[in-house]
Amino acid sequence: MDARTHTDPIPLAQALIRRPSVTPEEAGALDVAESALAALGFSVRRMKFGLVDNLYARLGTARPNFCFAGHVDVVPPGAGWSVDPFAAEVREGVLIGRGAADMKTAIAAMIAATENFLITHGEPKGSISFLLTCDEEGPALEGTKAALEALTAEGEALDHCVVGEPTSEARVGDVIKNGRRGSLNVVIAMEGKQGHVAYPHRAVNPVTALVETASALKARTLDDGAPGFDPSNLEVTTIDVGNAAHNVIAGRASAKLNIRFNTKHSGESLFAWIKETAEATAAKHGARASLTLVSQSVPFYTDPGPFTDLVSKAVQEAFGVAPALTTTGGTSDARYIRNYCPVVELGLRNETAHMVDEHCAVEDVRTLARCYEAVLRRYFAQ
Repeated sequence: MDARTHTDPIPLAQALIRRPSVTPEEAGALDVAESALAALGFSVRRMKFGLVDNLYARLGTARPNFCFAGHVDVVPPGAGWSVDPFAAEVREGVLIGRGAADMKTAIAAMIAATENFLITHGEPKGSISFLLTCDEEGPALEGTKAALEALTAEGEALDHCVVGEPTSEARVGDVIKNGRRGSLNVVIAMEGKQGHVAYPHRAVNPVTALVETASALKARTLDDGAPGFDPSNLEVTTIDVGNAAHNVIAGRASAKLNIRFNTKHSGESLFAWIKETAEATAAKHGARASLTLVSQSVPFYTDPGPFTDLVSKAVQEAFGVAPALTTTGGTSDARYIRNYCPVVELGLRNETAHMVDEHCAVEDVRTLARCYEAVLRRYFAQ
């Protein structure tokens, strides 16, 4: 079928963007996706956990089950937009709106690709499924994670998955993510004893212990990298004392830090190391350290092989560029999916994700739909 007769993903992308689905509110975005998938013959169900609504849809009952996954929730738009962030305006070939890059357009492209595949090839020898959540930009505990646990308990199984996160850099299709580093956020609170700076022997300065702790943590080389991964890195993001006086030793100080880590570590082992370092340093200075694990996400890695090769060939077919496999960037729900099946991420450019006037090129979305269609065609031709 000529590409010009393909279902255009742009109207569906606009309909999704026009639902202000700021985490965890789906605001009708899942209704839009449900209607589109039901019209294609999918069996669609909603799965709600806590405040988060999720959608799982499947066409077919046989294996293999190929899954498209993503999220309809978006971050708050913020101020300073040149247009209504939820109007989904197209100006000079550019679609502007919250979710235009991350990642409502990819969901629209996935659904359009599926429709075009079904028109051209009929129902697959296997199944096509969609797993959509409204919790990826938030705690990410009651979305994909909870849905997969429930589906697995029911006997549902995924065989391979593509997540539509915006992975591309200089041009669409130049990057496929076959892994992501883990992330660990920790707050260190150091308690001392307030006093006069002229009588330091009567006080315990928590800043001294905190700075020494931060220095010791930064001094360690965590690793030299892992297969497919850059070296892990620790960054102290803030040190807070809240002391307005020059002649007072504060009684408390705190610091926030983040570690982006590869598969050589676990969040638990890194937290234990931070805790041990902070407590030993605090004891040396007569202070007391307490730590809070704010959040953590695990790293994941899909080994290069037949599945990554298949997706790479589909990208070359659609975009005319050989993609690189990388593990850079932030976290995504693929870290949960990897526990159930091989998964990669492939989507639009991430340059404007979460920014004011988030946008993407209309033709990029259309080409992405053809790319996803090529993935389906190659997958079910095996």
